Amino acid sequence: MNATPAADAHGAETAGDRTGGCLCGRIRFTTRGPAVFAHTCACPHCQKLGGTPLMWWVGFETVTWTGEGGEPTWYETFEGEAKRGFCSTCGSRLAAIDSGIPEIGINVTALDDTSSADLVPIHASFRDNAVHWLPPVPETEHSAAG
Repeated sequence: MNATPAADAHGAETAGDRTGGCLCGRIRFTTRGPAVFAHTCACPHCQKLGGTPLMWWVGFETVTWTGEGGEPTWYETFEGEAKRGFCSTCGSRLAAIDSGIPEIGINVTALDDTSSADLVPIHASFRDNAVHWLPPVPETEHSAAG
């Protein structure tokens, strides 16, 4: 995640557990706590890692890795600053850990249910790098990032 999470869980509807996992099902996870700072990111790293114009992230205070694959394989995108987790079998992008941010970032599309209102992006990081043909995410929360 590339921005400081909101001080509150803006738009959070629930602090209940949520489940998700990778495409092949080897890695499964359960999150705990409210969804924090749902946002999209169009930075060059997210574009290359995701193979998409942007990635959709949200933070959770706790993520428990389950399933036969255990924890994702971590790739350090910025040495000592950030790493991204993926399934080494199917390649699904699952998570992010960034220094200075207490929550674990989860790629929202890895969740089993992405329909909750608290997952709607409230910010778009790296707007200047976004593709011109997608409408921008409305800025509903101020942030110093991107």
